[in-house]
Amino acid sequence: MIVVVMGVSGAGKTTVGRLVAAALNARFIEGDAFHPPANVDKMRRGQPLDDADRAPWLAALGELLRSYAVRGMTAVLACSALKRAYRDALRTGAPDARFVFLKGEEAQIAERLKARAGHYMPATLLASQFAALEEPAADERAIVVDIADPPSAIARHAVEALGVDPVA
Repeated sequence: MIVVVMGVSGAGKTTVGRLVAAALNARFIEGDAFHPPANVDKMRRGQPLDDADRAPWLAALGELLRSYAVRGMTAVLACSALKRAYRDALRTGAPDARFVFLKGEEAQIAERLKARAGHYMPATLLASQFAALEEPAADERAIVVDIADPPSAIARHAVEALGVDPVA
């Protein structure tokens, strides 16, 4: 099983993704770690990424997901996957990937970003992420989870919605 925990920066993808991976005894993949240095530098300067910036990053993540899928391994990827085209790019590597969309209000997430330290993504880019966001359509069968709950409850809901028994 391949699971992609998606949403805007600050929604909790890494925290929830790690919890879901632990519950599934799966490999956790931090999508941000695969951004090329040019993308990281651009974001540090407060410039939003465009589709051309994201294309090689998404292709690399798609190939990584393929490597897990073909081996029948379970992996959980934390990745913004803001647009349907980005999710489709990830699906080229793992057509049966399931998406967990961490949904929250911009003001709520902005507060989280203000409290976050050590990440290259500045809070000033949050508006551009919401502008780019295309929430998953019904045919994508994404699991939509409100981020108001604590991360453990969000992860538990996601695992239950995936229909998988958590590893004890």
